Amino acid sequence: MDAVPETSARRDYPLSEQDFQRVRALVYAQIGISLADNKRALVYGRLSRRLRALQLADFDSYLNLLERGGGEELQHFHNAITTNLTSFFRERHHFEYLATQLLPALERRGAQARRLRIWSAGCSSGEEPYSIAMVIRETLGELRDWDVRVLATDVDTSVLDHARAGCYVAERMEKLESARVQRWFSREAGGQRYRICDEIKSLVSFKALNLVQAWPMRGKFAAIFCRNVVIYFDRDTQRRIFARMQALQRAGDHLFLGHSESLLSISSDYRLAGQTIYRKCPP
Repeated sequence: MDAVPETSARRDYPLSEQDFQRVRALVYAQIGISLADNKRALVYGRLSRRLRALQLADFDSYLNLLERGGGEELQHFHNAITTNLTSFFRERHHFEYLATQLLPALERRGAQARRLRIWSAGCSSGEEPYSIAMVIRETLGELRDWDVRVLATDVDTSVLDHARAGCYVAERMEKLESARVQRWFSREAGGQRYRICDEIKSLVSFKALNLVQAWPMRGKFAAIFCRNVVIYFDRDTQRRIFARMQALQRAGDHLFLGHSESLLSISSDYRLAGQTIYRKCPP
């Protein structure tokens, strides 16, 4: 997703200041992301592909289409603008906490119900929710008497298709322990691709979800992973999102944020329990 330099932008599709401001307004209204002034080249590099695909003459025509409602093109717009950067077991301390603290506590506390729901919000191409599922299986065993579901959501439908397939190039496996690769993946294409096993895939449900629009979920989540997502939102949008998330959790449930994110001056519904790990406060 490398951006096209602005010099090319001026030759192919002039991107005026007015066009750029219209893009920023649409992105904020549609998916809550606040685009910085220095994202002009990124906007051109990603959206000019849509102009070519639709055989449009300029950004004004494209923006008129989107502002009239856009239909299916709005989803292409969302997919083009969002950034996807992830890996298996990224920010490893979160998964260590899940394995050694959270899951054992849930197992003791919910010995009868044996029901577990975890939400991966902004799941990208699936490495995060699959990492969560691996830890669940490794920690809780065969799960024959457990009702387990990892909900994985993202606004970008193209990465969700990749995530559902569960197939990754060899380079994506480099930071994974060989024991995990052997246990949870099968090799394809002469070892150039690896496919997640059905045992792990069956624990994860992938759904398209826009965090600034309606959420269909009503149940309670023992843990929510919302990592490296809210950094793209302004503080008011962050406050609204975390207020909605806390309503989907019970006291003592966990929220995991990215390494550069914090709830300071954003939410008082959680207290810090570890490095970018929060627990919901009692009422």
